[in-house]
Amino acid sequence: VFLLIVVIGYAGFRLNDPHELPSALLGKPFPEFRAPLLDDPGRTIDRGALVGEPVLVNVWATWCPTCKAEHDELLRIGAETGIRIVGVNYKDDRGKALDWLVRYGNPYDFVIEDRDGSLGVELGVYGAPETFLLDAAGTIVYKRVGDINPRIWRDELGPLVAGLLGASEDG
Repeated sequence: VFLLIVVIGYAGFRLNDPHELPSALLGKPFPEFRAPLLDDPGRTIDRGALVGEPVLVNVWATWCPTCKAEHDELLRIGAETGIRIVGVNYKDDRGKALDWLVRYGNPYDFVIEDRDGSLGVELGVYGAPETFLLDAAGTIVYKRVGDINPRIWRDELGPLVAGLLGASEDG
């Protein structure tokens, strides 16, 4: 009986891997939104800023220790691949977020300010970090809950990005 409980418990925990949470948005367009830019709150952008070429959308915050852990990887990815990376600063303080980008470097083409978390709600965000890969049409083709680290990049996300970047150059 004890062994059966252990096996069921182990299987249950594996089914609840937070990095494998399904997303109802996979295969669907990135949600419509209108939000200010972190570094220029008087200027707002919308979904149209995310179409035209593949893009990584990374949800992050200064209060998130895992976001700090993945930050160097995002800098490397942006520098080595040329893919656009857009940040969504989630439920954070604008001043702290701007200081963070100066201190640690800025991998983002631009950062959307989501101070109240409304865009995060539309995206089904559980917390930070979370990353979405969009194709050139703005369709969500991948979602990652948790950090993008070298292993995730090599085994999951990198091949998808390479395929999308190759497809966008061919088309």
